[in-house]
Amino acid sequence: MPTAQQSTAPSIARVQRSSTIDLITAQLRNAIYEGLILPGVQLHEALVAEQLGVSRGSLRESAQRLVQDGLLVARQGQGMRVAEVGLDDLASLYATRLVIEGAALRAVAALDTRKDRQHRLAGAMTLLGRLAGMGRQVAAPESPRTIGNIDLELHFEVVRAAGNQRLCAYMSTLVMETRLASLGHPEGYVVRTDVDAVHRERLDLVLAGDGEAAVAQLEGHFADTVGRLTGRPPGPVATAVVDISENDQHWGQLGS
Repeated sequence: MPTAQQSTAPSIARVQRSSTIDLITAQLRNAIYEGLILPGVQLHEALVAEQLGVSRGSLRESAQRLVQDGLLVARQGQGMRVAEVGLDDLASLYATRLVIEGAALRAVAALDTRKDRQHRLAGAMTLLGRLAGMGRQVAAPESPRTIGNIDLELHFEVVRAAGNQRLCAYMSTLVMETRLASLGHPEGYVVRTDVDAVHRERLDLVLAGDGEAAVAQLEGHFADTVGRLTGRPPGPVATAVVDISENDQHWGQLGS
């Protein structure tokens, strides 16, 4: 998954080979994922191309890829803007995620032995350990953002554990849409800091070979998440606000 978790530096590196469309696309995708270009913000083509050190033609080609992925929106005479995922979109977004992630959970749970399942979920279990550690350090200024990153990465890692590239491709887009929804939420980007316990319960079910129970648990978790994000929380949970202003603002200056 092309997450931006690894791009923690406050500034965006210049692309060294202006003909490499893949690198430009990755930079734009990372900037969107990290909130360096917020949902609804218009790209200023000339300024972005200058900052990346690429031609406007190459930037335009890369941006068109993100239009196809649904991350940018092009309107006649209005240029390109970062896509928005509103509150009305959350139910369908998480319903789609349930289909993709549910298929992955069932596939991993159906492996022959617990050892096989442990092997496939090794990456997810490593992320779970990191997530639990971060949940105990929510006072640190970088913790809420890191928790949000690890949470999404863990969801993706479970899909990757199924060994199905199509599921991974779909999930990659859904992860980006989830981040757009978080960044564009009217009350700010709020993460649940105690979510490691939810992940652990689900992974334990998969390790035990009970895929249906794992999917049911995920469905309940997603229902709670949508309720919380749309103002209908099922109950109190521990949360923290991600401080978007902690990012370097170079990209923010490129939008209107």
